[in-house]
Amino acid sequence: MTLPTPKILVVDDTAANLVAMRHLLANSGAAIYEASSGNAALALCLDHEFALILLDVNMPDMDGFEVAFLIGEDERLRDTPIIFVTAAYADDINRVRGYHFGAVDYIEKPINDMILQSKVRVFLELYRARAELKATLAELEERNMQLNVEIAERLRIEERIRHQATHDMLTGLPNRVLFHDRLVTAMQRVPRHGPGFALALLDIDGFKGVNDNHGHPAGDALLKAIALRLGDEVRAADTVARLGGDEFALILEDIGDETLLLRRCEQVCSKLAEPYPLEGSSGPFEARVSASIGLALWQGAHQNDEALIQAADRALYQAKEGGKNRCVVAT
Repeated sequence: MTLPTPKILVVDDTAANLVAMRHLLANSGAAIYEASSGNAALALCLDHEFALILLDVNMPDMDGFEVAFLIGEDERLRDTPIIFVTAAYADDINRVRGYHFGAVDYIEKPINDMILQSKVRVFLELYRARAELKATLAELEERNMQLNVEIAERLRIEERIRHQATHDMLTGLPNRVLFHDRLVTAMQRVPRHGPGFALALLDIDGFKGVNDNHGHPAGDALLKAIALRLGDEVRAADTVARLGGDEFALILEDIGDETLLLRRCEQVCSKLAEPYPLEGSSGPFEARVSASIGLALWQGAHQNDEALIQAADRALYQAKEGGKNRCVVAT
């Protein structure tokens, strides 16, 4: 830790006194600044941070008391220690007056060399101690800021890892893990809230042809477009998941009526069957696919998650066997 060299300001209107003080403080380890008037001293205080000010009291125009008062009025300067150097401190009244104007100590003229050097040494040690503390606190603050940045970055990475573990990398939809978690949550919630829910399993009819004829990038773009359309067709409380390949699943909340369920899924089928403008290996083209959907209404607490999935899967098989692009409700 490198600390700045402390600075001492000597204020005296007599040139001989300035020269004498310069010699006495030559080995103090501080940089010595000199001012021959109160105004010059104040100007230097604005440009420098002083570890100590040795201030003569008896000066023309502006005496040491006035200089000390003005220094004490400035928020940046008021903590600077001031030692009055004067022959007029023989009585207690002047001493009290000096302390009132911000003096921390005083030295009588004629100056005793050892007393001056001893007192200056004490204040320089105090300044160095404060400077070390200030530097240490600054380092701690900087380290604390670095730690906060590192913690925020770690949390961001952990959140990304958690997201990747539960979401499909291509479409951003919940994956099979999160789908199953949402399914169990829906089964636990229904007995307390709402009429029920339904599970829909989807296969995309004609997806393999797009992949084979136009390339995998076109197939990936198609899956993304399908995911967006599915998201637009469900409500905020519902779940759209990609189980893998061209298989998707919907958890449709607050549904206990088969007619309503069929109507909603037919709307999904209709939306997915609209053409998709894509870019293929041979240029732009329109992909035309459809969806086969197997539906299963949750039958209550006696039906577990696997039984519900199997029921929807059987209905999906019937939809594909029945000519595709249709919805079938499990019986």
